[in-house]
Amino acid sequence: MKYLSIALIPVALLSIFFTCSAVADEAIDEIIVTADFRERPADKLPVSVSVVSGDFIREAVQQHFEELVNVIPNLNWSGDGHRARYFQIRGIGELEQYEGAPNPSVGFLIDDIDFSGIGTVATVFDMESVEVLRGPQGSRYGANALAGLVYMRSTAPSAERDGRLQLTVGDDDALSIAAAFGGSLDEDERVLFRVSGQQHESNGFRNNPYLERDDTNGRNETSLRARLQASIGDDLEMNLAALYTDVDDGYDAFSLDNTYTMLSDKPGRDAQESGGASLRFDWSGHAAGSLTSITSFANSNIDFSFDADWGNDDSWNPVTYDYVSLTDRDRQTLSQEFRFVTDSWLLGVYAMNLTEDLRTRNLGDYYDPFFDFADSLNDAFSSEFESTNLAAFGQGDWQLGEATTLSAGLRFEHRNTDYNDTDGTIADPSESMWGGELSLAREISDSIMSYVALSRGYKAGGFNLGLVPPDRRTFGDEVLWSLETGVKASLADDRVLLNAAVFASQRDDQQVRISEQLNPNDPASFVFYTVNDSAGGEMYGLETDLRWFATDALEIYASLGLLRSKLGASGRDLAHAPRYSMAAGAVYRHENGFFARLDATARDEFYFDVSHDQKSQSYELLHARIGYEGDNWAVQLWARNLTDEEYAVRGFYFGNEPPDFPATLYTRLGDPRQVGITLERRFN
Repeated sequence: MKYLSIALIPVALLSIFFTCSAVADEAIDEIIVTADFRERPADKLPVSVSVVSGDFIREAVQQHFEELVNVIPNLNWSGDGHRARYFQIRGIGELEQYEGAPNPSVGFLIDDIDFSGIGTVATVFDMESVEVLRGPQGSRYGANALAGLVYMRSTAPSAERDGRLQLTVGDDDALSIAAAFGGSLDEDERVLFRVSGQQHESNGFRNNPYLERDDTNGRNETSLRARLQASIGDDLEMNLAALYTDVDDGYDAFSLDNTYTMLSDKPGRDAQESGGASLRFDWSGHAAGSLTSITSFANSNIDFSFDADWGNDDSWNPVTYDYVSLTDRDRQTLSQEFRFVTDSWLLGVYAMNLTEDLRTRNLGDYYDPFFDFADSLNDAFSSEFESTNLAAFGQGDWQLGEATTLSAGLRFEHRNTDYNDTDGTIADPSESMWGGELSLAREISDSIMSYVALSRGYKAGGFNLGLVPPDRRTFGDEVLWSLETGVKASLADDRVLLNAAVFASQRDDQQVRISEQLNPNDPASFVFYTVNDSAGGEMYGLETDLRWFATDALEIYASLGLLRSKLGASGRDLAHAPRYSMAAGAVYRHENGFFARLDATARDEFYFDVSHDQKSQSYELLHARIGYEGDNWAVQLWARNLTDEEYAVRGFYFGNEPPDFPATLYTRLGDPRQVGITLERRFN
C-alpha cells in the first residue's frame, strides 16, 4: 500500500483542525437528498448516505459513474462488461447478467428513470449530484433496492441564461466534445429549460496485435439530456426530464496472460442504447400537504457479445478451438407513483410494468487431432419476461419531545410475472412482499444529530434462463434485516460536514449467483444461475465521510468504509466485498484563478466470485489535476491513475486453454494511466 499514506494525509490534517484557530469564513451549502420522499437535508436523514456534488464531479471525474465508485464508502462495481453496469453496496449486488430475468439488488435511477441493473448509460457530464443510500430501502423503493439506491440528478434549469462548451483530449486517442445551456423561456421566468449533450471516444486501452488494431475495446459514447420546469399557477409545478444515451463500446477486455494485450480474432461488443423520460407534478394547493405524481418510462436495447475462447487460430494450432457468444436484450419499463406528503406523514401508491425480451446465440467448433475428437456448437435461446409490481407505502414522524423524532415506514408490494422461453418453460408466479424501517433520531445540538434505525428489505424471486440444471430453473425471494446507528454533524460554523454510521445486517434465504462450466471443452457453456442459500448471510461494518473547508482556498475530504461479510455456511466474505475502501483528497483554489487537485483511493483485496476462492489484490490509485480558471473559461491538465497501477476489477476461474483445459484465473484489468487536457468556455 505504497500510496496509502497519501490518502491518510487529510485525516491527519483534520486532527490539526480541531486545535487550530485559523478558520475559513465560507460555509458549506446545505445538501438536499432528492432521493428521499421529503427531499430532506442530508444531515437530517436517518440513513447512511453519500452525496457527491456537481462541483466534485466536474473536478474529479472524467466521463462515467464508474470513476466515482472508489470515493464512496462500501460501494463496489463488477467489471464484467466494458462499463460499470452492476454494483454492490455492502457486498450485496449482481456481478453479471448474461442470462437471467431482471432482478436487481441495487436501485439505479437517473432523473427518476429506472435503469436498475443496466447502469451502462451513467455518463456524468452536466450532472448536478449523485446520491448513494446504503442499506435496504424497503419502504422507499421496494424490491429493487435490497442493498441500497443510487440516484443521479442532472443539472436543474435556472432562470439565468447560461451555458458551457467543453473539449477534452487525452492519450489513448481520447476525444470528448460537450455542451450545455439553459435559461428562461418567458419574461416571467415561469418556464425554464436546460439541454446538454456529449460525444466521447477513445481506443479502450487494449492492443490486439493479431488483428493489428488498438481499438477493439474502444469507447464511443453519446449522451443527450433535456429538462423543462414550469410553474403552472401558484400551486402546481411541472418537471420534465428526458434522455437519450448510446454507449457503443467494444468488448475485448480479457486476455490469456492477464495483460492489456488481446489475441481474440472475433472481438465483441458491449452496447446499450437507451431513451427515457420522467414527468413530475407537485401540487401544493391543499392546506394539509402536497400531492406528487411521477410518471417515467424507458426503452433500452443492450447488445453483449464476446470472443469466448479469447484467442485465434494461431493461439491453438494445431487444435481447432473457436467460440463466440452473442446476447441481445430489449427492456421497457413504465412506472407511475402518487404520494401525498404532509409535515408529519405520507401515503403513496406505485405501479411498474417491466418487459424484457432476451435472445442469445452461442457458436463454436472444437477439433483435437491428437485424440481425433470433434465437437461443434450452434445453440440459440430466447425468452420473454413481463412483470407488474403494485405497491402501497406510508411513512410517519412523531415528535417525542423537542429533540427526538420517531419515524416509521412500511411498504407492501405484490408482483405478477409471466415468462416463456424456447426451451418450453412457461410460468406465471406471483408473490407478495413487505419491507420498512423504524428509526429514532435525536438532535444533540443545533449542529449534531444521532440516529438508530432498524430496516427490513426484500428482493423478489426469479428465473434462471438458458442451459442451467433443470432443478435450478427458479429461486425464491430474499429478506434482509439491517440495524444501523450513526451521527451527522455540521461543525465549526458549518465549515465541516461529518457523517458516520455503523451497521449490522442479516440475510435470510440469500440469493447466491453460481457459475459453472457445463462442458470443459466449451467456454460458451460457462453458465450462471441463482440459488437460495438457507444458511443466510451476515454483514457488519462502518461508513464515514468528512468534508472540510480548511481555509478560503483549501478544501479537504476523506471517506472510509469497513466491511466484514459472511457467505452462507462457508463463512468466507461475499464476492466483490473488499474489507476496506477509502478515499481522500484536497483541492486548492487561489483567488487569482490557479487551482490544483489531488485524489487518492485505496481498496482491499476481494473475492471475484462465490463459485471459487480466487481473489484480487489490494490496490491504490492516485489522480491529479492542475489548471487555471478565469471569469468565463478554464483550462486543466489532468492525470488518472497517475502511478500507472495495475489492478483487477473482475476475475473468472475456469479452463479455457486446450488441450488440457487447466483451471486458471483470468482477470480483467482496470484502466491504466491516462493524461489529458480539458478546455471549457462558459456563457452567462
